[in-house]
Amino acid sequence: MKSTRFILFKTLLIVLVLSSCKKTEEQIPWINLIESEGLEGWNIKGGTAIYKNDNGTIVGTTVADSPNTFLTTNKIYKDFILEIDFKVDPEMNSGIQIRSNSLPYYRDGIVHGYQVEIDPSKRAWSGGIYDEKRRLWLNPLKENLEAQNAFKQNEWNHYRVEAIADTIKTWINGVPAAYLIDDKTASGFIGLQVHGIGKHKEKLGKQIFWKNVKILTSELAKHSTKSPLKPIVTKNNLTFQERRTGWKILWDGKTTKGWRGAKLDKFPEQGWSIENGELIVAETGGAESAAGGDIVTTKDYSNFELQVDFKLTAGANSGIKYYVDTEINKGPGSSIGLEYQILDDALHEDAKRGSHEGSRTVCSLYDLIKADPIKPLKPIGEWNTAYIKSINNHVEHWVNDVKVLEYERGSKAFLKLVSESKYAKWPNFGLLEKGQILLQDHGDKVSFRNIKIRVPKSKKKK
Repeated sequence: MKSTRFILFKTLLIVLVLSSCKKTEEQIPWINLIESEGLEGWNIKGGTAIYKNDNGTIVGTTVADSPNTFLTTNKIYKDFILEIDFKVDPEMNSGIQIRSNSLPYYRDGIVHGYQVEIDPSKRAWSGGIYDEKRRLWLNPLKENLEAQNAFKQNEWNHYRVEAIADTIKTWINGVPAAYLIDDKTASGFIGLQVHGIGKHKEKLGKQIFWKNVKILTSELAKHSTKSPLKPIVTKNNLTFQERRTGWKILWDGKTTKGWRGAKLDKFPEQGWSIENGELIVAETGGAESAAGGDIVTTKDYSNFELQVDFKLTAGANSGIKYYVDTEINKGPGSSIGLEYQILDDALHEDAKRGSHEGSRTVCSLYDLIKADPIKPLKPIGEWNTAYIKSINNHVEHWVNDVKVLEYERGSKAFLKLVSESKYAKWPNFGLLEKGQILLQDHGDKVSFRNIKIRVPKSKKKK
């Protein structure tokens, strides 16, 4: 009798535990992204790979002569937790796009954004974070052997992805894989990648499978999981790919090392501050270089690629100058050099001025060349990325990965523009072989961060 009661009690306890677990799972408001048939809610971008729904499992098949293809959600997602099962052919690289986009002004609409890598190769970086068609590797699994070993070849694998605010965390089969803090893109679609096979005919007809795709967009703090990994932070740091390709940090995000006042032998004691990894020009009334003054690098640069994040306040004016010689203008105002204009075009009157129409609008070569008006600027108060490339006198201005102007220093067209501008009084303006990089104090609050430079290696003379 006692034995029977014990068995009944044990059975009841198991039922209660299972019921409790089921109830807890049901209380999580997951949304299934794949129906039992069809591809409703999804669309194909980028290439011509074949996708079909086989009883709730998406099957992607490679085809010849196609670039990377993506089956993407119609819906855009910002913060979410995503879970998905996948199985991949051992010869096929793939990935799951998150916060990704296809925008007409960016490389003719190519799919770009964060990708959770699917990597069945010996490298085994599945679960790492790659930036598709932009910055490439952000969080590889180079040092994460446990995650590398968690991938199961020729079997179903499970991913959990948490993208909340500026933090992205991933798990592969329950093992922490990546932990990235990066705020490049806040929202976008989710996509399932079939990688292009190029000339590898042996990969024709290879397949990738995805199932049990579900997303959570509410109660995220309640259901978020802690990761034991040390996060990779991109702000004021070089990414994995940047370190591999020769980039250097030009401002460390903490000190004034490497910078001084343009008209001082040290960094200004007022007018500039460092807060939360941002280099900030103070609001002092809008006068040009009249408070803390401009700041310049302590080194000179000839050929270079420069990248700077900037954030404007309403009505603000500033600039990034290059090929600056602080000895040229010892009087009032800013030091002399070529300038990537930083401006609130909508509210600042300077946008309507200039020796050449539109040449004082944001991203323009100040007072000389107007930037393409179709430029992908983020709103005032958000970060934009300026990129300036000057190699062998060919100069380009970019914003947010899109080129907005280019010119040749010293060309007849360039010299004519200078002769018609406010710079005509400065002999050989813009023709220095090398000079300093300058951030302008124009008396308006403007913030800078992620200041990086790459200098090409000099060719050895024979």
